[in-house]
Amino acid sequence: MLRSLRELDVANKRVLVRVDYNVPLTDGRVADDTRLRESLPTLEYLLAHRAKIILISHLGRPKGKVVPELRLDPVARRLSEILQRPVTKLDECIGPAVHRAISTMHPGDIILLENVRFYPQEEANDEAFARELAQLADCYVNDAFGTAHRAHASTYGVAKFLPAAAGLLFEREVTMLSRAVDNPQRPFLAIVGGAKLADKIGVLKDLIGRVDAFLIGGSVAFTLLKAQGAQVGSSLVDERVFDDARAALQAARAAGTQIVLPVDAQIVRDGERAVAPARAIPEGWQGWDIGPQTIELFRNHIQSAKTIVWAGPLGRFEDPPYDEGTRAIAQAIAQSHAFAIIGGGDTAAALHRWGLGQAQNIYCSTGGGATLEFIAGRTLPPIEILKA
Repeated sequence: MLRSLRELDVANKRVLVRVDYNVPLTDGRVADDTRLRESLPTLEYLLAHRAKIILISHLGRPKGKVVPELRLDPVARRLSEILQRPVTKLDECIGPAVHRAISTMHPGDIILLENVRFYPQEEANDEAFARELAQLADCYVNDAFGTAHRAHASTYGVAKFLPAAAGLLFEREVTMLSRAVDNPQRPFLAIVGGAKLADKIGVLKDLIGRVDAFLIGGSVAFTLLKAQGAQVGSSLVDERVFDDARAALQAARAAGTQIVLPVDAQIVRDGERAVAPARAIPEGWQGWDIGPQTIELFRNHIQSAKTIVWAGPLGRFEDPPYDEGTRAIAQAIAQSHAFAIIGGGDTAAALHRWGLGQAQNIYCSTGGGATLEFIAGRTLPPIEILKA
């Protein structure tokens, strides 16, 4: 059992809250505030219980250096608008200026620290840095489930030095995702898409034997197809993982786990559009979406499924009409009798855009990699350290 925020005495206490405000920015403004809104239950609980709230988050991948475009000022402005109360943004995460600002806080005040990944010690899970963060507060709350697969200073290290608990979003994620881990209803289907197989191959291997079948789309599919010797034209593939891809296919066969790859694809060349067999894409053409036969094939599997986990779009959904595959599969899931978990990021954004994210049988997780790793049964240190 996770220690819950409800178990902490937060009245008049400084509470360091790790949030996931890794949001897209356009022209200095937050382009999608979904992640900010997901944190509201925890923030509203803390405000109602008269806590002094110190928020810490990352944004993008600055690789331990200060990147002006990745400062959190736009996030503070948007959060202030949503909460309709001031959010004070600081330009550092540690140091005398931060301590001075925190020392003057009153219950109900909110401070947002600077992008924690400006510090190389963050991703290194540096103990001294974690101690410095811990010195800012009386207790710690992790509400950033999307980073639960990263044992960083602000997601794991700091919890060693303060009374620590899971935020309300974090707690909800673990409860909902456990439905696909503890005793999932079968058939259990995993839909895997997106651009890079390298990001998913380890989890894909871990899911073999746990799920009954995989439906594979996106560039992930073209990498698996080419690894088998198929002709995929100029489609995006990741040759670095061909050996791992072949090993995964072999392991799936041995375990009796079905891997369903596209049979056709929408292809593009210099503005021309066509449909071709997925294993025989002409040179110079790129696969940008699953084709109509594949959509029907995937639909048939979805109709009989009882549990579905989906991570990664099945085509270039951001460029209509190459969103047809992703949209058709989302609609099929919404109309199915399965309990479906959508693994964050682009996939969840697409469903919300089409009004499907609120379907009663669909749970949109805020995690991408964290969601997949949790369902694959991996040990995630930021979760383990919050267990009672």
